[in-house]
Amino acid sequence: MEIIEANVDYKLIGQRIKEARKEAGWSQEMLAEKIDVATAYISRVERGGTSINLRRLAQISLALATPMEKLVTGINVESRIYLHKEFQDLLMQCSPEKQQLIYNIAKIVAGIKFV
Repeated sequence: MEIIEANVDYKLIGQRIKEARKEAGWSQEMLAEKIDVATAYISRVERGGTSINLRRLAQISLALATPMEKLVTGINVESRIYLHKEFQDLLMQCSPEKQQLIYNIAKIVAGIKFV
């Protein structure tokens, strides 16, 4: 059986946690108290100095009212604009003809009639 290794960027996850914490107006101490851990642990997580398990990530997600997927991937799939940058980057790599084709396909998928 082949073992698949996943590369998890704990530093990036930590940065996202820190951003969400600051957006909430919380200190590390406040977050630590809310999820019943030491402030030093929050500091290590935010610096990417330690891995974080799913249970703790879920606690932080709930405490900060930030979806877990946003903490892990940086994308909030509940947002209506979460793919705008990805589409923009993709389209910039395409010729005008391919952009028109992608646009037409998107209209079909969205159920918009051609005029």
